[in-house]
Amino acid sequence: MQRSVLSFAAVAAVLACAPGATHAAPARPSVFAPGEISSAAGVDCATFMPDDKTVFFRQGPWSDGMIMLSHQVGGHWSQPVIAPFSGEWLDHDPAVAPDGSFIVYASNRPDKPGDAPLHGGHLWRVDRAGDGWSEPIRLPDTVNFGTHIFAPGIAANGDLYFQSRDNPSHQFHLYRSAWRDGQYQKAVRLNLMPDGMHELDPAIAPDGSFIVFDAGRNGSSEPDRLYLAFREGEGWSTAIDLGDAIDAYQPWGAHLGPDGTTLYFTGNHATQ
Repeated sequence: MQRSVLSFAAVAAVLACAPGATHAAPARPSVFAPGEISSAAGVDCATFMPDDKTVFFRQGPWSDGMIMLSHQVGGHWSQPVIAPFSGEWLDHDPAVAPDGSFIVYASNRPDKPGDAPLHGGHLWRVDRAGDGWSEPIRLPDTVNFGTHIFAPGIAANGDLYFQSRDNPSHQFHLYRSAWRDGQYQKAVRLNLMPDGMHELDPAIAPDGSFIVFDAGRNGSSEPDRLYLAFREGEGWSTAIDLGDAIDAYQPWGAHLGPDGTTLYFTGNHATQ
């Protein structure tokens, strides 16, 4: 089963990875909302509003996906509907800010009205506006410095984490654009893994104290694995592999839940 077979993807709650943990949790992941959210339709990148009652995620094949939303009512998740800011372009990788005030997501939508769709992706932001959302706003070139900018993660201080392959190696690596004085600063690479490896899909703790991501060796046919690293000053600790109980699902697209400790990721899994 290949990672690209999204019809078999399922979002799974996996572990408590609180700051200060020293090893991967042995617990097995469980499928999130089987038959309601995780289904044969194929989903990934689940991200939640702070009250844990609204979830956004991408649904559909990679070539024609869109961002969906669902609400929890009476202990069940409602029939997913297309998010009001999605449905026209290839939208994916939604990430809700920890306070729920905005969402950042990746899209191939044209940078300007009337332009052709992007061959790749840029990051866009929608702000909470009453019970709805603003029109999408393209993030500045300090973030969108190339044409392959995907998988945002948002810290509570507004710092934005994401992946890009717009670099000399042409491999995906993780970057951070700090939010300072109301502006996104120039993106800086995180350097989480040794040379010869790529990193994707950053799930950043709200306080920035740890990060979960998937990584693998360049050119390898082996699936990527999930890793956890802790902030050490301006850098990061040696990454910890979260283990076979999780990596067996060929995981990607991780996000932390509103509690800041429960991890949701996408994996290849035939839901029942």
